[in-house]
Amino acid sequence: MSQYVLQAEALTKTYRSGSGSLTVLDTVSFSVQQGNTISIVGPSGSGKTTLLGLCAGLDVPTSGIISLMGFKLNAMSEDDRAYIRNQYVGFVFQNFQLLPTLTALENVMVPLELRGEKHVRQKAVELLVRVGLEKRVDHYPSQLSGGEQQRVAMARAFITEPKILFADEPTGNLDDENALHVTELLFSLNKQQGTTLVMVTHNLELARKTERILRMKGGKLVEEELVGA
Repeated sequence: MSQYVLQAEALTKTYRSGSGSLTVLDTVSFSVQQGNTISIVGPSGSGKTTLLGLCAGLDVPTSGIISLMGFKLNAMSEDDRAYIRNQYVGFVFQNFQLLPTLTALENVMVPLELRGEKHVRQKAVELLVRVGLEKRVDHYPSQLSGGEQQRVAMARAFITEPKILFADEPTGNLDDENALHVTELLFSLNKQQGTTLVMVTHNLELARKTERILRMKGGKLVEEELVGA
């Protein structure tokens, strides 16, 4: 298998309508090695979230190639891409995306249950303890603060021990104190599991905690910075 867990080659995404077309991503190329941490930054509308979605196989490019764990996602069916995501990928979103009818514990258990694994409860409890929510396991999302919901979401993301974690504005809906706590947990869990992290953020202070920063503008990758270099 390639040493790269993620490779994007000339990714382009164009949306067509009756009146014309809009290119939101324009020939973007980069690669990420196992264990790397990178941030994608840029103004609103620069293509950051579109790029993240393509890299995770949530959408397919108009042209170009995206390889994840050696699999060419753009050549795969949606079912096959979903299988790859389930096996190798974790997600943390700005709006948490917890299932409202499930408790914190049940939300964390979902990814392993979807794999058909048994005896997942103890592992889920251990992760909730790890993120400081041992007293919230039976609470529903509506009973949790934003910071607590994001910590549940992180426990859910890491329970599968993903090879790569995609984080879309993981602190975007949090106050400064909760954002700091979530950031510390994110990087701690990431380091502990040796996960590759690809993160979209508008927070440059957060971006500088990663090893590389990719800057987007107008759908193009305009600059790459090695942090601390």
